[in-house]
Order: sequence, then C-alpha cells, then structure tokens
Amino acid sequence: MGEDDPHVHVEVKVVRGQAAVRTMLAATFGLAGDLPSTVTTGCGLRVPYAMTSPRPDRVTCLACREHARSEHLRFADEIERLGALPGTSLTPAVARRAAERHRALAEEFSGSQG
Repeated sequence: MGEDDPHVHVEVKVVRGQAAVRTMLAATFGLAGDLPSTVTTGCGLRVPYAMTSPRPDRVTCLACREHARSEHLRFADEIERLGALPGTSLTPAVARRAAERHRALAEEFSGSQG
C-alpha cells in the first residue's frame, strides 16, 4: 500500500463504488454496513478509503482519472443498451439522460487538473 502516496484515487469500481452501494442499501432497507478501511483503486494500488473520491475535481492520480473516464464511458454505453431492450422498466429517454450524465463525468475525468 502506498503510504507515502499523496494522490487521491478512485475505487476500481468507480461507477458502482462501495459507498454508493452502502447508500442504496441504507435508503432501501435501513441497513448500513461498514466501509472498508482500504480499497483497490483504478491504478491497481490498495489505499485507505479516505484517499479516494468519485469526484473528478478531487482525483489527482492520472491513471485513476483515465480508469474512471473509461468506466463511465463503458457504463454510459451499457445504460443505453438497457434502455433499448424490450420490456425493460428503463425508458429510452431516462437511459439517454443517465448515459449523458456518465459521459459528462468521463469528460470531467479527462479534463486538465487545476
């Protein structure tokens, strides 16, 4: 684990991160599990959870930024495909808006750091 690593990373599962799953479970069932103390990142390191963020303006690790960008683009494509399936509860319009949001996030991750 990079204890001297000053960078902020993204979880390897940036789109379906543990914090998002925890929030969904808490909202749905009133259950909240503990977050792990360390997580695997998009660049392959294991770092303290506190050194990760899903927000593009906070992530300083370039490899993690690229990983998050590609994951958000992949997820946007997946959402659009789901919206086009017959019988799905996800309408094409809702799927398109969600995909646009993830593509915008991907663009933010590819942007320059300031």
